[in-house]
Amino acid sequence: MSLSILAVDDSQTIRNMLNMTLTDAGFSTRLAEDGLKGLEVLENNSFDAIITDINMPNLDGFGFIDAVRAQERFRSIPILVLTTEVAPELKARARDAGATGWVVKPFDPPKLVRALQLVAG
Repeated sequence: MSLSILAVDDSQTIRNMLNMTLTDAGFSTRLAEDGLKGLEVLENNSFDAIITDINMPNLDGFGFIDAVRAQERFRSIPILVLTTEVAPELKARARDAGATGWVVKPFDPPKLVRALQLVAG
């Protein structure tokens, strides 16, 4: 199954790891370094799922999720939050904003791939 994934994270290292993990799994991947860039990429492309960090400059993950969900055509795209944050209130806030799931960094590549297949497959 070849899924198209948008990965939004301000860490170049995490973007590289996500790109390698997702490409190795046979997914098509586009990367963005913050929520604003993520919205730009999303505007002209179609994705099966989105992965986003929470703590980013310019537009954080919560703002990004809100902006994605505010657009009718993106409301059904699964969004996985990938973050170092573990606080229950942040998970609840992400869920309320429209996140589909929550993955804690550092991520386990096979588990992330399985999670994407589950939510987007």
